[in-house]
Amino acid sequence: MPYRAPIADFRFLMDHVTGFDRIAGTDRFADTTPEMVEAILTEAGKMAETVLAPLNRVGDKTPARLENGVVRTPPGFADGYRALAAGGWVAIAARAEHGGMGLPLTLATAVNDMFSSACLSLQLNPLLTQGQIEALEHHADDTLKALYLPKLISGEWNGTMNLTEPQAGSDVGALRTKAEPKGDGTYAISGQKIFITWGDSDFLANTVHLVLARLPDGGPGTKGISLFLVPKFIPDDNGAPGRRNDLQVVSLEHKLGIHGSPTCVMQFDGATGWLVGKPHGGMAAMFTMMNNARLAVGAQGVGMAEIAYQQALDYAGNRVQGRPAEPGRSTIIGHADVRRMLATMKAQIFSARAIALSCATAIDMASATGAEEWNARAALLTPIAKAYGTDVGVAVCSDGVQLHGGMGFIEETGAAQLLRDVRITPIYEGTNGIQAMDLVARKMADGGDAAFRLIGEVETSAQAARDALPDLAGDVWAAAETLREATEGLIGQELNDRFAAAVPYLRAFALVLGAHFHLKAAMAEGGTGPRTALARVAIRRLLPEHVGLLVQVREGAADLYALSPEDLVA
Repeated sequence: MPYRAPIADFRFLMDHVTGFDRIAGTDRFADTTPEMVEAILTEAGKMAETVLAPLNRVGDKTPARLENGVVRTPPGFADGYRALAAGGWVAIAARAEHGGMGLPLTLATAVNDMFSSACLSLQLNPLLTQGQIEALEHHADDTLKALYLPKLISGEWNGTMNLTEPQAGSDVGALRTKAEPKGDGTYAISGQKIFITWGDSDFLANTVHLVLARLPDGGPGTKGISLFLVPKFIPDDNGAPGRRNDLQVVSLEHKLGIHGSPTCVMQFDGATGWLVGKPHGGMAAMFTMMNNARLAVGAQGVGMAEIAYQQALDYAGNRVQGRPAEPGRSTIIGHADVRRMLATMKAQIFSARAIALSCATAIDMASATGAEEWNARAALLTPIAKAYGTDVGVAVCSDGVQLHGGMGFIEETGAAQLLRDVRITPIYEGTNGIQAMDLVARKMADGGDAAFRLIGEVETSAQAARDALPDLAGDVWAAAETLREATEGLIGQELNDRFAAAVPYLRAFALVLGAHFHLKAAMAEGGTGPRTALARVAIRRLLPEHVGLLVQVREGAADLYALSPEDLVA
């Protein structure tokens, strides 16, 4: 079944739910007219539907491979990437002074959503480059910016992120990669990095690695880590790829999914690198890239959910089986449980997409205005957007397999590939458990001020909707108040007690936000119609889960530690 870009949903969300008009009202993004937004979304949709989507199955059946030291990519990936680069899609949000479009991140998030639906394995390539562009724009010196940003923005070169090592996964501070000063302003980088997405390819002139490493005077832990730019080929005096740097791809990982995307083990043997940012300030610089990537990965989850839903809906509308309860329906879409699955999938997608676009809106407003309140809103929403978006991606892709029945377990339908591909999204760019811990720790370091402001907006919006939709508005208001009370209790706890309930707390927060956005959609529709019916599903069927989730906040961690490791042995 061909992919259909959900452009109307993006426009509705931007126009009526997430407040894109505020972005367009700033000086920085004043040129982002409704006509421009429509054109960007339309052209991106065409790119996703006609260029990227046909490559998805190809990448799964013909994985990337390492051949005589060269990473060979699936057939058609080179042409697909070149089409992305030629269209300017790699640098949609990059600043114009180095050749980027300079458009809001909100639009880039919508584009990434569509491109992820079409071909996640290939979309990962520009996603990492976009994050590197962001990091260099904020932290690199002018010389590095002038040399590397135009090449990355044009798509001639791609960028990667090198954090993980065999002994240092989520505990980045345990890394062993070393950086030795060479006396000429450069550094010799030595060590091994794993899980490097698109660490090499056979269709790009150069690959630029951002590598975390420790200087000789770098202390233990994350505070002693610095960030270095290490290209595959060292640029010559004209800025063209020159001599080969001392690095190589040792092997490619054999993975559950995203087979078309090469996941590399990288070896650096005294490779020449340049410092990005300040010595020992590598984590701050890398977090610029990581935060960009976390929102983008949340959008990946939503995009994967979208294509899984479309496939499931198409199958349900054509599969004849049993005697559906709905008169006139001979296919399984008339069965109540199938209808439940489809309605749940659609409601979850809307919620997750709205949260992602709302997060992007906050980032754009922070960038355009410098207002601390927008920065705090963006920081708060980032872990929610990443974790909930990817959890929804896995849940919807799993339901897609279930709805197909036995055929979902058969590779030919494509449903199984979607589940295999999306399963990485709750893991990379910080596992969803780490996102939840970040939410209840760093993002509550302000005493919960940012969270309480957002909860207050949900309550105010629900109060305004009471006359038109009293039952739905009342449920949303009550849920927000329950979330407020749970947040107050959470802030008073010891950190490990917070961590014990971090995942359910984040999910409950997301459910309340999703219900809030559904209620806004219903009000924008006038309180009657398909979006109102979908809001009823989200608020009356999905939102009640928040109560059980928030009960866990009161429990702390004691009961979990009452079970010793020996007790957990079967």
